[in-house]
Amino acid sequence: MLKIENLTKTYPGGKVGVDDLTLEVKAGEIYGFIGHNGAGKTTTIKAIAGLHQFEKGTITIDGISIKDDPIAAKSIIAYIPDNPELYDNLSGMQYLNFVADIFRVSKKDRKAKIESLAAQLEILDALNNQIASYSHGMKQKLAIIGAFIHDPKLLIMDEPFVGLDPKAAFTVKNMMREFCSKGSAIFFSTHVLEVAEKLCDKIAIIKSGKLIAAGTMEEVKGNASLEEVFLEITEEAN
Repeated sequence: MLKIENLTKTYPGGKVGVDDLTLEVKAGEIYGFIGHNGAGKTTTIKAIAGLHQFEKGTITIDGISIKDDPIAAKSIIAYIPDNPELYDNLSGMQYLNFVADIFRVSKKDRKAKIESLAAQLEILDALNNQIASYSHGMKQKLAIIGAFIHDPKLLIMDEPFVGLDPKAAFTVKNMMREFCSKGSAIFFSTHVLEVAEKLCDKIAIIKSGKLIAAGTMEEVKGNASLEEVFLEITEEAN
């Protein structure tokens, strides 16, 4: 579903954000991407979403190159940034209809999806309020609904649980599992290693732009906890 081959991204001034990264996310997988702050997680995610240019390597989504055919690639993905910047002057419902229009979701289909997802995340009653009045957690919920609305093949999430209360986080995890059970895939970054350990089929650990471990949860952590393995191998990579 997602294939990254030899991705390299260098910023002005020569700082290497991502260094020769290769990994693959298959249909039906929840794939966790972990690393310290500044390790290259968000740089990689923005490259996948088509927001960062990169000078070397390829990124394909369901066989479509994000560099060569960005419109086609973006039509089958959804991206949730770590800090969703929404249109504060719109209501929640206006924002969701705007997203649905972009992805050409029929009015019939969008109504059912919006009502179902908003009810699950307990913001149905707030959808007619201006986004400017929303808390960070409510904005995060709205961004999540917008991401699911067009049934993307790949969902890209950068720290999706930040700002969510425990009940909402539990609901989102169930939504993620159901989404992937239908053959789609999720690639997401998180600092919450306990969540990654319980939720992910596969995991990748990045440090200073380089991939230092990747595979199934069992392959990466063995009999130890993910937290223990993460601390050990990131120290060894110094």
